[in-house]
Order: sequence, then C-alpha cells, then structure tokens
Amino acid sequence: MVASIDKRLQQLRVRRDGSVQTLLTAPKPETWESRGRSNQPSTRYALGAMQAVSADYTRVSIETANRITNQLSKAGLNVEFRLQGSVPLDVHIKGISDVDLLALEKRFLTYHTAGTKAKRGYYKYPAPRTSVEALLALRGQIEPALRAAFPSANVDMKGSKAVKISGGSLARSVDVVPSHWLDTISYQDSDDEIDRGVYVLDLKKMATVENHPFLHIALIKYRCDQVSGGLRKAIRLCKNVKADSDSTISLPSFDISAVMYHANLEALKVGRLFELSILSETQRHLDNLACNHDLARTLLVPDGSRKIFDTTEKLQGLNELSKDMDELLKSVYAENTTNQLATGSLNDMRNLVCYLTA
Repeated sequence: MVASIDKRLQQLRVRRDGSVQTLLTAPKPETWESRGRSNQPSTRYALGAMQAVSADYTRVSIETANRITNQLSKAGLNVEFRLQGSVPLDVHIKGISDVDLLALEKRFLTYHTAGTKAKRGYYKYPAPRTSVEALLALRGQIEPALRAAFPSANVDMKGSKAVKISGGSLARSVDVVPSHWLDTISYQDSDDEIDRGVYVLDLKKMATVENHPFLHIALIKYRCDQVSGGLRKAIRLCKNVKADSDSTISLPSFDISAVMYHANLEALKVGRLFELSILSETQRHLDNLACNHDLARTLLVPDGSRKIFDTTEKLQGLNELSKDMDELLKSVYAENTTNQLATGSLNDMRNLVCYLTA
C-alpha cells in the first residue's frame, strides 16, 4: 500500500457512497468514520473496509436487476432469473455495485447421468441442440430485448460471458449472463436449488462453463454465520485493500472469498467482540499462504470444483495482497502503541492488534 492513508480513506468513502461519483464531493459520514482517535487513520480504514455497504444501496442494486428481469420477461424470453456474485452474498464493496444476473433458459437443461432421477428415466426428451447452440440463441434474444426496453441505456456485447447494460434510467450496471440449469447428482437427490448447477456461455472460447453459484453462496453464508459475520468482513477487507492498492492484484473477487473461506474460524469469531482481530487473522492467513505456495495450491474453492490458485498470476496476486495486508497491520499496530516505527515480529503485532478496541 504505497498510497497515502488519506487517499485510501477518501477512496474508501467514495467507493462506499452510492450517490457520489467523484473525489471532489465529500460523501455523507458513516459510523465507522468516527471510530478510533484522530491520529489513527489506518485503524479507521481497516474498520471501514470490513463494513457492509448501506442496505439502501444494496436494495437499489437488487431493484435495478428486477427491472431487467421484468422487461426481459415482458419481451417474451422463455427464461427465469437468479442473482449470483457479490451482491446476494453481501460482500460487495461499492455503493454503486454492478449486479450479476443469470438469465436461465427454461427449455434447456443438462444433467448428470449418474443421478437418481436420471437412472429412473426422469429426463425423457434429449435436447435437439447443444448447450452452446441454446445459449447462443438466448444471447441473440437478450441484446435486442434490452435495447428495445431501455433505448437510452448502453448495451455492451463485448463481454465473453455477459451482456452488460448501464446508463439511461438504470441506477446500476447489470451483467446479464445467458445460462441454463445443470441438475447435479446432489440436486437430483435433494431437490434443493442450492445443489443445482448452471452452465454459462463463454463466447470467446465458444464453449460452456460449469458453475455452482448457489452452493458457493450457501457455504460462505453458513461459515460466516458460524463466526458471527467475521468471514464476510474479512472478504470485504481484502477486496477493499485490493481496490486501493498501487499494485496489480490478479486475484478475482470469487477467489478472494474462497481464500478467506479457509481462514481460522476461531480467530475470525473473536471479531464479534474485537473487530480488529479480523485484520489480524486475515493478515496471518494471507501471509501463511504467500510464504507457502505448496499449501496454497492445495486449497479448493468452497464447492470443491477446482483449485483456487490454478494460475501463476493468482499466486502473484496473493503475494501482492499479502504484502499490502502486512503494511496495514503494521500501520494499525504503530497507531495503537508507542512503537511508532512498528518494529518487531508480525506475530507480536497480530497479538496486540487482535484485542484492540476502537
């Protein structure tokens, strides 16, 4: 984190405020901005970076997505809709946050043949077209429908997996993702949508990609509930530190959530009483992985479908994020002790920061 703490605080405020578009206008103060003493800006930044954005801003994001679903339904598209990503998981860090909207083709699905329903002959009618053909056709319907429903908005078709619509009367950008259902073995047993997968179209590769967004959300929500909200706070902290970094951190939001899913639960749980303990555990966890890439390479995303660190770029991103989190921990430590140079071991710093109140 080379940027000054004043700059980072301002960027954090602007990012969180859903009505402010420029650094020139001061956002309305939030509760976290009055925490800590006046000479503790890094402490204040760490606390603010953990907090959820305003529920009102999140509501507007969801309402904007609902406007899109209503218009596409009126246009006669045979689809159903679900939210995925950071907004339904409540780990988004922007007041004006993009919304990820799955547009699921109702007339097409795939299934795992080893499932109980498949073995009973539940799926009786083989599809006359491939998954790619079905989603290409759906994508071809989405674009004109969006342009007709929102003529003053910008419809961007350049994305490989989503059609982005923004501007005009829309308060938020929405990524509409052509997709269809995948009935997994687990879903065929449970009939619980959490276990149901989806396929999305990757236009650049002209192939479909299997995802399990609802299981991902459910697993992180469950683990977060176990630690009284500490996991979401750790994820937001990492995402804000990444956003304010002067370095390029090649670690996507999904993978940041997956990394912190493997943090120490007991340490995160301490955050219920001592919120800065979440910073201590986040720094420890990232540092441990950055110093041990062999361990990092073993970690799976929560649904178990792939390794988190499946590219060298992601490992490099881990290293950069870890360095920035080290610097934040050192700054918070220095602000809360007489040791203004923040000398000593990172372990000693963590132990002190862990039980600070601010």
